[in-house]
This record gives sequence, structure tokens and C-alpha cells, in this order.
Amino acid sequence: MKKLILALHVIFLMACNQAENTQLKSHDITGLWRGVLTSPGGELPFGIEIKSTDGEYSAKIINGVERVDTSSVTLKDDNIIIAIDWFDALIDARILDEGEKLTGFWRKTASGKNNSSQLAFVATRGYKIRFTQESQLKKVNPLSGSWKVVFSDEDGDSKAIAEFSQKDHVVNGTFLTPIGDYRYLAGVASDGKLQLSAFDGAHAFLFRADIEGGEIVNGDFWSRDSYHATWKAEKSDDVSDYLPNSWEMNKVTNTVEFAFEDSNGKLIQLTDERFSNKVVLINLFGTWCPNCNDEAPVLAKLYDKYKDQGLEIVGLAFEFTEDKKRDEQQLVIFKKRHNIKYPLLLAGGNDKSEATKILGFLDKVKSYPTTLFLDRNHNVVKINTGFSGPGTGEHYKRLIEELDFEINSLLQSD
Repeated sequence: MKKLILALHVIFLMACNQAENTQLKSHDITGLWRGVLTSPGGELPFGIEIKSTDGEYSAKIINGVERVDTSSVTLKDDNIIIAIDWFDALIDARILDEGEKLTGFWRKTASGKNNSSQLAFVATRGYKIRFTQESQLKKVNPLSGSWKVVFSDEDGDSKAIAEFSQKDHVVNGTFLTPIGDYRYLAGVASDGKLQLSAFDGAHAFLFRADIEGGEIVNGDFWSRDSYHATWKAEKSDDVSDYLPNSWEMNKVTNTVEFAFEDSNGKLIQLTDERFSNKVVLINLFGTWCPNCNDEAPVLAKLYDKYKDQGLEIVGLAFEFTEDKKRDEQQLVIFKKRHNIKYPLLLAGGNDKSEATKILGFLDKVKSYPTTLFLDRNHNVVKINTGFSGPGTGEHYKRLIEELDFEINSLLQSD
């Protein structure tokens, strides 16, 4: 009798497991999704594409023409986790409504020890539209072209250049600032309103504004869960001198030197033999910084191209937390992601004032990234502040050409 009861119990458990597995398999999550973060400024939408290959799931985040990689997709029971490890971020959501809806949160490590940003997240199947629109779309003046922009926050005013392209009511573009850009922005212009967003796992940007004649007014900009600024813009055919030159924003105030440990605890310094009689690029960056992640593969390729001709690069990382183990792990992930073969050293926290004190040779750390170009005698010849990423189109291509030219020129100099 006991054997019979035991056998029935086993059969019951197997049936339950089969039912559970069947239920999970019915949740086909592959395909396109419209994701939304609940920003303080309202809905912050973006696209998600989930694929399955040989039982392994993957996901990409969609912003206009951009497809942002994620590091892994994990399914357990009715839960999905989309991780973006290089930004120490993730989307954690429940699968609801027979696999038609995802609901949960997005979280990312932010400045300060054990601190994080978090926004509510929801996604529904299909990605026909980015922003919800009125059923009757009214014609708007075309936004394509360059715009002079002024952002205002508690620290005062700052300038930027907006570059938009518009087809029907769909708008794509970005904002260029003196130190970088605001990623691939995608949205819509309709009924006298402009709405744009970008989400890459690290940054969550939402822009809204009114379109009045040839001007953009009453603009609001929200970033993640805390930052807010207002903005306005006027169209301009000539924005060439509107922003400072990224090659002229910083200067050296003292002899350049550094001494920081690598991931193995080995002290690396400019006086080491590996840097002797070499052209050296000192790259100030953070693994958390999207513009730094745009620049890193460029520097990695330039290093591979010129290392046999006498180029050395060293990355000095300024990270979010005071957790050395965590920060060193982020450096390992960053190095692997971008196939970096030059040393990355943990230099300190991301506070720019503290970073300036730590370095002791730069007038002011104004941006991550910042790259110093040293000749073979280790005199600073050039400094490039910030980085314009691929979302800036021709600006990005031109900057890569400039970086290549400066390195090649230094290598050819006596």
C-alpha cells in the first residue's frame, strides 16, 4: 500500500511539473515589445526585441535606428530579468496576461555607496508606436536641421546643439553638448508638441516641449528618477561657433604622473618601462558612462592599430561606489566588452572635484571621458574633453578621424 501511495505521489509531482513547464512554455516572450519607464515627467517609452536561439534568450533595446545590446536574459517561473551588466543595471519583471504583458522595475547603481536609481517598468506586445498620439495628427512645422539650445537647471544655463531629422511625424536626433551627447533620441512631433526619449540601460532620457512657429519653447528634460531641467531652442543654419572646441577646454597645471594599481594589485605608473619613449594616451573614464562606452571601442581599435609603432594607452577609472571589489569587477566587464588590451586602473570616485585633486595635473575634470595625448617625452600635446558618440552621425566620424590623426602625428614626430 505504501508503495502504491508513493508511486501515486511521484506521478502527481510529475504531472504538476509537466503542467508548470507547459504553462511556462506557453509564455512565448519573443518578438517586439513597447517598454515604458515611469519617469517623473511621464511615460518614457522605448522598444525591446527579444529573441530565442537554441533555447537561449537575448534582448536588444530600440531607440530609432539604434539597437542596444543587453548582457543576458534570464527566465524563471513567471519572471524575466534583462541584465545590462556593464552599466550595473537590470530590468526585473513579471510575465502577466498569458505572456502579453511585463511589469516590474528598472534599477541601476548610481552615485554614492549602496545607492541606486529605480523606475517602474511595464511592457506590452508590439512596437507600432513609441509615444501615444492623438488620432487626428495635425501638421507641424518641420524640425529637421540644427537648433541652438539653452538648458536651465539649478546650476544655471548651459548650451547645446540639437540636430533633428523628421519624416512625417517621426523625429530622430540628439543633443550635442560641450562634453558629449544625449544618445539616439526617438519620438514624435504632433499637435504642436515634441516628445523624445532614449533608454540604453544606463540613461533614461525624456524630452517634452511645445512647437510654436520657428521655435521650441516650454521644454522639459528629465533624466532617470531625479534630474530635471527646462530648455528652449531656435533653429539656426550656422551653429559652428555655438559650443566650445572640445580640444581647447582643458589645460595641464602640473607635471603629469600617475600611480594606481591594476586588478592584480600591481602598481602601474607613467615611469614604468612599458611607457618609456612611447606616445601615451591617458584616458579618464567611468564604466557607468555611456559616452565612455562609445569611446572605448574606438580607443581599443586605435591601440591595436598603433601599438607596434609605439602607442600606449592607460585608462584611469573613476567609479560610482566606494566598494572596491564591485568597481574592480565593473572594470573587468568593461575591458572584456570592448576587447581592451591596455591597462585599466581604478583611480577613485566619480566626483569631478575629487578626481581633480587625485590627479593633481589637470585644471579641472570637466567631463568623463577626457583624454590626454602625451608625446614620447611625456609632454602633454593635446587634451580632448568629452566624446561625441555614434548618435551624432558625422560629428562622431570626424572625431574618430581627429583622434587617429593626432596619434599618427605624435608617432611620426621625432
